Amino acid sequence: MKKMKKYIGPAFLLAVFEAIAITLWLTKNNLFYLLNFSYIGFSVALGVFLFQGGYRRARRVAQLLVGLYMLVYLGLIRRENMQIEGFWYYLFTGTFEAATIHYAVAKIFGPLLFGRGWCGYACWTAMVLDFLPYKTPRGPRRKLGWIRYIAFAMSLVFVLALFAAHAANMERIMFLAFIAGNLLYYAVGIALAFLFKDNRAFCKYICPVTVFLKPMSYFALLRVKCDPAKCVSCGKCKRVCPMEVDITDNSRRRKNGTECILCFECAKNCPKGAL
Repeated sequence: MKKMKKYIGPAFLLAVFEAIAITLWLTKNNLFYLLNFSYIGFSVALGVFLFQGGYRRARRVAQLLVGLYMLVYLGLIRRENMQIEGFWYYLFTGTFEAATIHYAVAKIFGPLLFGRGWCGYACWTAMVLDFLPYKTPRGPRRKLGWIRYIAFAMSLVFVLALFAAHAANMERIMFLAFIAGNLLYYAVGIALAFLFKDNRAFCKYICPVTVFLKPMSYFALLRVKCDPAKCVSCGKCKRVCPMEVDITDNSRRRKNGTECILCFECAKNCPKGAL
């Protein structure tokens, strides 16, 4: 029975993604959605399964499998803008395709189930940033979260301006914006990581997608919880958390609670198995 428990989490995640895959395949009459979400679900489930099996780089496996697929295959090969500008573009054209489906599943409604798991297991920006040397913050947290709202507004204004100007070759512009946006994100993310000695500084202060993720993550069903009977208040979980979440507080109002990326660094490093 104990051995079977490690399969429950991965099987549940795979089942959720398969349900999405089959639903979209049947409603959109497009086999791509079945293959797309089946692959993503398998990759994430594999990462969770490897983690439960004790493989310390399990999350990195899922990050690379999903992140490279989204960046290289969907973005560069299929020329789909999967950044927030692509979401605005498809939203304003009234098309439920590509980026709008991606955002609905991963960043708007999905977080009600798995919070900011996207940031921990699939984001192609974080995939690169997590290779940098500052896996745990070495300096104080800055009060710079307001910048994300400026980035969010700029992405919206950019796409609105294109529509207002009746720009020609919109799909080509969106593809070029995807390339330019990724290069900018990587440059800013890497610079901030070294400046603040924090790999996830970009995620905390700049990333516009968090405007969608944070409020939905407050209600997330899947959350890391602490067993107060086992916790000895050693503080190690807080020190190793890349997002500086107070994971010992089980309330939804816990410090930085909407920023948990389900990386389970806290659980891996807890000396008493309280998480």
